[in-house]
Amino acid sequence: MNTQQLELRVGNLDCEHDAAAIERGLGGFPGLVELKVFPKSAKVRLAYDPARTSDEALQEKLEALGFPPQKGLAMPEQPKPWRNPKVLTSLGSGLLLLVGWLLELAGVPEMAPNVLYVVAILLGGYYFGREAIEELIFEREIGIELLMAVAAVVAAAMGQVAEGAMLVFLYSISEAAEGYTEEKTRSAIKALMDLAPKTALVRRDGREVEIPVEELQVGEVFIVKPGGAIPTDGEVVSGTSGVDQSPVTGESIPVEKGPGDLVFAGSINQSGALEVRATKAFAENTISRIISMVEEAQERKGRSQRFIERFGARYSPLVLLIGVLLAVVPPLFFGADWLTWLTRATVFIVAAAPCALVISIPITLVAALGTGARQGVLIKGGVYVEELAKVRVVALDKTGTLTRGEPEVTDVAVFSGQFPVFSDQYSVFRDRRTELNTEHRTLNTERLLRLAAGIEARSEHPLARAILRYAEAQGVQPLPVADFKALAGAGAVARVDGVPVYIGSPDLFQKTLKVSLAGIEADIARLQEEGKTVVLVGDEAAVWGLLAIRDNIRANAPQAIAALHKLGVEKVVMLTGDNPRTARAIARELGIDAVYADLKPEDKAAQVRQLAERYGHVAMVGDGVNDAPALAEATVGVAMGAAGTDVALETADVALMADDLEKLAYALELAQRTQRVVGQNLALSAVVIAALVIGAVGGWFTLPVAVLGHEISEFVVIGSGLRMLRG
Repeated sequence: MNTQQLELRVGNLDCEHDAAAIERGLGGFPGLVELKVFPKSAKVRLAYDPARTSDEALQEKLEALGFPPQKGLAMPEQPKPWRNPKVLTSLGSGLLLLVGWLLELAGVPEMAPNVLYVVAILLGGYYFGREAIEELIFEREIGIELLMAVAAVVAAAMGQVAEGAMLVFLYSISEAAEGYTEEKTRSAIKALMDLAPKTALVRRDGREVEIPVEELQVGEVFIVKPGGAIPTDGEVVSGTSGVDQSPVTGESIPVEKGPGDLVFAGSINQSGALEVRATKAFAENTISRIISMVEEAQERKGRSQRFIERFGARYSPLVLLIGVLLAVVPPLFFGADWLTWLTRATVFIVAAAPCALVISIPITLVAALGTGARQGVLIKGGVYVEELAKVRVVALDKTGTLTRGEPEVTDVAVFSGQFPVFSDQYSVFRDRRTELNTEHRTLNTERLLRLAAGIEARSEHPLARAILRYAEAQGVQPLPVADFKALAGAGAVARVDGVPVYIGSPDLFQKTLKVSLAGIEADIARLQEEGKTVVLVGDEAAVWGLLAIRDNIRANAPQAIAALHKLGVEKVVMLTGDNPRTARAIARELGIDAVYADLKPEDKAAQVRQLAERYGHVAMVGDGVNDAPALAEATVGVAMGAAGTDVALETADVALMADDLEKLAYALELAQRTQRVVGQNLALSAVVIAALVIGAVGGWFTLPVAVLGHEISEFVVIGSGLRMLRG
């Protein structure tokens, strides 16, 4: 069957109850194949058979259900309070309550105030009372709304009509505020949506035309002026400029971009104009994917949230049952006063309602996930926030994670006899320089580089590319060579002016060519201890010089490792396929606790498994592709530098959008802070409920006191959870 997808933002979608109403309303709709509702982001995703229904029919049905579709993918906004029916009915209820109370003070006969109180109950309780009945009938569940409705009705039936009206008024205020609270938690997603411009300046038929960004097609060239936002992912075809990628990756420093470089949607062009060829349509670009993943992450509940929801589903019916027993057992079996225990039972039902308890976790997690995304840290769900907070071991891949992933020439030595001669900028063997003049040294170094670059120009090895980049940076032209041949695992050989010239490892010269390394062995060993790969250049009789190459560590890697230790990580380990000597040198420089080298991908996964068995929660950080087995084995898999990388975004539990290792420490700190706020909210909710319940059963609290305590605790928990919106 040929199906089409439709994704819509809709108004009035604020909670799970609204999601259930949409699912009930669209259940059995002709042609609808699949429906997914995202209440946290006010979005619905529908798959339908175009032969049986249409976009328009589905949108009309949603409108009829009271969930009007928004234009485009704009985030719906709550109506102004004076236009919000829930707010208006709540205020109307409060006004009637006030007038009734004033009439009582004026000595008006009891009938008139009571009528106003009853109307206040009906008006203020309309929305949450209807939710309670629908939940009971359609979902077969007893929720907080039903507890409040029962308490209000029982209070009124006992003659405490004013108390029932006050309960309804105060609870209806919290219900009316729910939509505005939900809108606040969506602010992070809205901020992401606002990053990309609404239009793009494209070149069509030789003219520059401004079009809606949704119409931008892959392959089209668009123009970004200084100060403008980049509308979609693309490749620079002309122009150079600094680009502020912080909205996408969280990087604080602008990145220089020129022809051939990739740019991401939502980045801000700074100084120069750029012409960019679109590589992704608007719906598939980096910003759109981040938004979609954050929205889906917010729907994935953590273990604690799922536990609280299951607890709430059983707890609310239990509260109602205990309330009934409190009202009936003492009068029936102990001769207690019916009115007294009916009152206490009513107060108990309100006091024990788990509103603050249930809301304490989701509001905090949703705020944290949105905040992390704004800072370039994409966490795939609440469960991973919880797991990150428990991490005790961080395992890091070396190449591309701790290092830049691009080897660089760090030292060059030219030998005269057995003694090295250096250009002025190198100082590894400064104490053994000869007295040769500068011109001679520069000439010899240049000659060595020309030889090395000439041979390596024919090679595809990463070290060869490093030598070529270095020669180009020095303005050195490669010498022409002939008869190039790669020597597997050792190096290469080619003829220069008819002479075979070798370039390769010390073992190539010492073991294969039988060339003596006497006099330079200590220097080679010293470079290797510094984590550098030594490449020798010479013929079958002698070594003429060497180049030392290293994949240099990232500038902020030491600070990142120190930050991890400060956050309570017990062990930071390196997992690498590189040789042990290089790995140990880099680990010493970074302050890493343990090194596991010479590992294949399956070995990395096995090592992560062993670490998890020994220490518990392990986070594995890699590139999301080569390290996929280890990422999957870890408690939390973290992909670094995921911006624009589809595989990394899909495979990891946490994606660090920038090549910035300090973002890992930020992710752990965010998770730990989130769990602290969740713990504080749970503790506050439990203490308030316990105090109110004790006061209710003991007869010390009246219904208004229980209602006030209940609502105040709910607003405090909401405010506490929203603290996570601060980055």
